[in-house]
Amino acid sequence: METAKNAVNYVSETVQGGGAQASKETNKHVAKDSDASLGSRATAAKDAVVDKKDEASHNTKADVHKEAAKH
Repeated sequence: METAKNAVNYVSETVQGGGAQASKETNKHVAKDSDASLGSRATAAKDAVVDKKDEASHNTKADVHKEAAKH
């Protein structure tokens, strides 16, 4: 039962990490867009940093769940 729970958590964290990565890339694009306002660019840059942290966090949690599911 615990192995199945860890497998589900692994998939969930992997999906969330992928979502954070996609958001990070979008925000990086906006931050580099010279047609966007300075405020939008600054907000996007800040959000990209937060998304990068979230991506790393989810990927780390996914790795932990993956290892736990093996045992």
